[in-house]
Amino acid sequence: MGEAVEEAMATVAEKAPVTAERKVPNDLETKLPKPYLPRALAAPDTENVNGTRGHKHNDMSVLQQHVSFFDDDNNGIIYPTETYRGFRRLGFNMIASAIFTMLINGTMSYATLPTWIPSLFFPIYIQNMHKAKHGSDSASYDTEGRFVPANLEIMFSKYARTVPDKLTFKELWQMTEGNRLAFDFYGWATSKLEWGVLYNLAKDREGFLSKEAVRRCFDGSLFEYCAKINEGAVGKMN
Repeated sequence: MGEAVEEAMATVAEKAPVTAERKVPNDLETKLPKPYLPRALAAPDTENVNGTRGHKHNDMSVLQQHVSFFDDDNNGIIYPTETYRGFRRLGFNMIASAIFTMLINGTMSYATLPTWIPSLFFPIYIQNMHKAKHGSDSASYDTEGRFVPANLEIMFSKYARTVPDKLTFKELWQMTEGNRLAFDFYGWATSKLEWGVLYNLAKDREGFLSKEAVRRCFDGSLFEYCAKINEGAVGKMN
């Protein structure tokens, strides 16, 4: 009986070496209540069980919160000009901001439109942001835009080899490679672009991307924080 239970709970299969290489945590329930429950309003982890302190969700899903930084006038629609201004606020130069804007609004706008008719203004409707979710990602958002805390923890358990709660650029690359789904060319490219931008934005002086920065990226609070740093309003996170 004991052996059967142990096998049923095993996380490593001998004939699948990748399961030993990419280890997953087996004690999340002791550190975070219901870690596999998708959260609609907050992005918690084992160190922040209630999500980001002081961050207002405004009754938006975590995925909607992630993009709302770019909605300058808070009307629920992100136009390319707003995306561009958002990246400029984050400290990216004019060329990079223009490229990111074309890629983001150009590829995500149509999926979020409330109609089948395309718009030449390429708006992104925050209400329908979940429809623009791509494949080959970390699965930290579910298909409705809720946040799944366990998948954030699993990501770092699998790939953070140098420091337990931080990723090097190489480990980040390995993570995006490990998440690739067959023939999902758009997902492959988009995932690498998104994580590359985040690494460039939030890496520390030693070149690590911390779990805290990643978690706060998911709920969007990182963007407000980085914009304030760029404007000289606050000191940088260690």
